[in-house]
Amino acid sequence: MPKVTVRYWAAAKAAAQVAEEPYEADTLADALAAVRARHPGELTRVLKRCSYLVDGDPAGTRAHETVRLAEGGTVEVLPPFAGG
Repeated sequence: MPKVTVRYWAAAKAAAQVAEEPYEADTLADALAAVRARHPGELTRVLKRCSYLVDGDPAGTRAHETVRLAEGGTVEVLPPFAGG
């Protein structure tokens, strides 16, 4: 199972109370399930509004189960940002 780094930004970072943390996950869906298990509560609510970058590429509207993760990869958790 690939080891990846999940990085949190803005409201997600505040809810997780860490900037980043390691996970083992095959897909974006697996990684997010692990995040929810580790951080039940506010972060779980924030994740519903987030978009995600996987190794710099937007996950977009693809089903999270279809977004494969690579060893040493990065998942960026991006809540909606105000301003422009």
